[in-house]
Amino acid sequence: MERVRSKAQERQLPPELYIKLDEYIDSLKINPRSDRRKDSLIQVLHKAQDMFGYLPEELQKHIANRFYISHAEVSGVISFYNFFTTTPKGKVRINVCMGTACYVNGSEKVLDEFERVLGIKSGEVTPDGKFSIESIRCLGACGLAPVVMINDKVYGKVQVEKIRDILETYIVETSNEEVTSHE
Repeated sequence: MERVRSKAQERQLPPELYIKLDEYIDSLKINPRSDRRKDSLIQVLHKAQDMFGYLPEELQKHIANRFYISHAEVSGVISFYNFFTTTPKGKVRINVCMGTACYVNGSEKVLDEFERVLGIKSGEVTPDGKFSIESIRCLGACGLAPVVMINDKVYGKVQVEKIRDILETYIVETSNEEVTSHE
């Protein structure tokens, strides 16, 4: 006879992160009977995404339970705000601006080249989890079009021929991180 698994056993994400998130939620002193409890939801979603890297269904349900609201309410907030993501991202997050100024200056070719070099499409993560690519609406740096943002660094007037050079820096960095973590 198969045993029923507990909620902790069903979780795929690191349990220590759940503990830290719960400590954070507890620090907010949310009253489960108050209608104002939802006022802290976006704040908690930002914290959770920062900790876990994304907001998968498993984490959404956990947050919904902590707020005494439905999973649908949490999911609705996540889908409304562009900042939140329900899919994992790579350690190196590549965002290619597809706003009008960038698009007319060749951002589509830039995106195509990133996809070709990394072997993934926009919205995907490399199998090793190192790189992810996203096309985004606008980075607000139209004078530098086409613009690419990698993690927190902005690259302006990006040319297709320079993409391998740009990526090389991050390939070396992630390789060095692996060596350091194995020592």
